[in-house]
Amino acid sequence: MTDGRIRQADGFEALETPCLLLDSDRLKANIAGMRAHLDRLGVSLRPHLKTAKSLDVARIAMVGTSGPATVSTLREAEYFAEGGVRDLIYAVGIAPQKLDRVGAIRRRWGTDLAIVLDSVEQAEAVAGWSRRAGDTLPVLIEVDADGHRSGVDPRDADRLVAIGRVLAAGATLRGVLLHAGDSYGLSDPAALKAAAEAERQAALAAAAILREAGLPCPVVSVGSTPTARYADNLDGITEVRAGVFMIGDLFQAGIGSCTIDDIALSVLTTVIGHQRDKGWIITDAGWMALSRDRGTARQAVDQGYGVACDGAGQPYPDLIVRDANQEHGILALRRGSTATLPDLPVGARLRILPNHACATGAQHDRYHVITGQTLTGAVWPRINGW
Repeated sequence: MTDGRIRQADGFEALETPCLLLDSDRLKANIAGMRAHLDRLGVSLRPHLKTAKSLDVARIAMVGTSGPATVSTLREAEYFAEGGVRDLIYAVGIAPQKLDRVGAIRRRWGTDLAIVLDSVEQAEAVAGWSRRAGDTLPVLIEVDADGHRSGVDPRDADRLVAIGRVLAAGATLRGVLLHAGDSYGLSDPAALKAAAEAERQAALAAAAILREAGLPCPVVSVGSTPTARYADNLDGITEVRAGVFMIGDLFQAGIGSCTIDDIALSVLTTVIGHQRDKGWIITDAGWMALSRDRGTARQAVDQGYGVACDGAGQPYPDLIVRDANQEHGILALRRGSTATLPDLPVGARLRILPNHACATGAQHDRYHVITGQTLTGAVWPRINGW
C-alpha cells in the first residue's frame, strides 16, 4: 500500500483536483463481459448512455458508430445524434411539450429517435402531433415489471390495447419497454435471477396481449444492470438496455452486479488538512465533487460518501468518506474498524470510488482517462443537463 503519493511520472500531479478519472481498461472489460453474456443468451445490447454521457464511451459500448443506444434526456439525444448515433430510444415517459424537440432531432440528424409512454392521454398527444407534423413517431409502451415506478400493468389488456389503437391512428407502435427497478433493492443471486425472469415474463405477457389484438410488437426491450447481469434466459426478448454496468459503482458492488475491482470511475482528490484528535483527514472533494448520493446506507455495508483508495486505485482498509460538505470531504475509518489510519500528508493525492456513478459523473464535464495508475493524456468530454 502506498502513502497516497502518486508518482510524478504518472502525470496525476498535473491535474487540478477534484476531477474525474475513468479507467479505460476496466471500462472495456466491463463492456466486453456484458456483451459476451448477452451474446450467449442470444440478445442484443442497446447500451444506456445516461451514466456515461460521453460520445467516446458510447463508441466503445455500441456495436457501431450509429448505435443502437438508449438515452434518458433529450440533451443526451441531441448530443449523441450530433455525434452520429442514429438509433436511439428516449427511455423516459414523454411530455407532450417535448414532442417538437423530438421531431427536430429526428429531422436535423435523420435520427430514428423512439419515445416511451404509458397512458392513453400521452398516446393521443403523440398521435395528434404525428398527424400534424407528418412524422409518424415510433413509440414503445412502458410496461411495469415490478411495481417500481411507472408503466402499464402487463396484465391490463384493456389499457395496453387502448394505447396501441390510439397510436395506430397516427404514430407507430414499435413494441414494449420495461425496467426492473426493484432489482436495485436486492442482493441475493437467487432473488436477482428471479427478478430477471419476472421482468422477462412481464414483457412477454404484454407483447402477447398486443399481438393477439392485431397490434404490432416487434421490439421487446428490457433492462437494468442487475437483471441483465443475472438473467439466464432471455427467450422472447429482443434487446437489453443497461448502462451503469460499463462503469460500476459501490452501490452495484453492494448488490453483487460488479466487484470493487470492476469500478472504472474515481474522483481524484488532494489532502488539505487533518483533525488528528478526531481521526479525520480532510480533502478537497466534498459533495459537489462526489454527489450527495448515500444509496449504500441502505445496504449491508454503508460506504459513506465513497471509498478512499491509493493512487493505484487500491482501497485503504476501512477508510471511507464518512461525511462531506460542499467542498470538503471528511475521511475517517469505518466505525468499529481496527485498521490504522494511513499517514496521508497535506498535498497527498488519493482516489474516491463513488456510491453512484451517474450522480458523481453529473458533477463533472470531462473524464481524465487512465489505465491503472497511469494518466493517458486523453480527455473525454461528457455532457449534463436536460
